[in-house]
Amino acid sequence: MAIGESVTQWLHLWREGDQQAIEHVTDLVYQDLRRLASYYLDGESQANTLQPTALVHEAYLRISGIRDVDWQGRAHFISVVTHTMRRILVDHARARRAAKRDGSVFDPLPAARGNAQIDILAMDQVLERLTELYPRCGQVVELHFFGDLEFQEIAAVMSISLATVERDWRFARAWLQKNMTQKTMSPRKPAN
Repeated sequence: MAIGESVTQWLHLWREGDQQAIEHVTDLVYQDLRRLASYYLDGESQANTLQPTALVHEAYLRISGIRDVDWQGRAHFISVVTHTMRRILVDHARARRAAKRDGSVFDPLPAARGNAQIDILAMDQVLERLTELYPRCGQVVELHFFGDLEFQEIAAVMSISLATVERDWRFARAWLQKNMTQKTMSPRKPAN
């Protein structure tokens, strides 16, 4: 049995009330989740108290109470956990920022597939705006950037064509780059 089929079967059992099923699902995808958590936290300052294992465990605690989802399989489960981890990271960054009097905390997150650093709160705000304007593009970004899902997996989760996913990704990436640049640029002082 393929791992994706096994995850899907355990997810259906979990939805039907099997208390142990979520543990089996987590065991099957734990390494993927741990890798994603490490990816998210790579580049965080040494003062950061959130570690990859803690992020995975917090996400597990938050989703363990969800039962009314019509799980489509491994990729769908990963996308839900990914969204949950994104919310945890944003909450954590906000709490860290609030703890600082001057509000100058920089919470970096590795840029998609690169070494550049971006502010997770700024990224979250811009991604929320993209999702308001272009919901499907926003979901593609979240699944690819935060979920590390391949385009083929995203197409299956969203029930759209691979070409549509690729087109949405190109558009969203350009839109995000433009808006992140505008968001992170400091206002210019007027000339005297």
